[in-house]
Amino acid sequence: MPKQKRHRSLLIQLLVMTAAMFGFGFLLVPLYDVFCEVTGFGGRTNSVAIAVEEAPDLSREIRVEFVTTVNEYAQFEFAADTDSMMVVPGKMYYATFTAKNLAAIPKVAQAVPSVAPTSAAEHFTKIECFCFTSQEFVANEERALPLQFIVNPELPDYVDTITLQYTFFDTASTAANLEN
Repeated sequence: MPKQKRHRSLLIQLLVMTAAMFGFGFLLVPLYDVFCEVTGFGGRTNSVAIAVEEAPDLSREIRVEFVTTVNEYAQFEFAADTDSMMVVPGKMYYATFTAKNLAAIPKVAQAVPSVAPTSAAEHFTKIECFCFTSQEFVANEERALPLQFIVNPELPDYVDTITLQYTFFDTASTAANLEN
């Protein structure tokens, strides 16, 4: 009997460890999102619209570069209408991106932003952004996507270039490929 009790005890311990590891794996993504939001790690910027007041720092100019990529499973063309622009911290700016559904059927896409260097992420604020919501496209539709942003004048002095990078995902295709 002592041997059978040890086996049962070991089995219970293994089941508890398995459940704990599954729970940790399940919570890892939300925990990482919270960590990135709190620390600015990973170049994350705000994910909802924010109201701000303009207070330009005319003594300084920052280059904002726009980089776009399309996820390998997305049947889209996606590009910034301009590669870069010079901005004055504290002043509001507008940029546009163009996306086109290359499929003969309706598609839903989502743009995921990141900012480099990561120290600039907390100082780059999107006022209006197509990345806040999923974008629905009819077959072969092409559309301009707006971005309104401001760079906080408290951006560290050593940062003279900010790169805003968007990755465009076909949400249905990405989900289907993750399941396979």
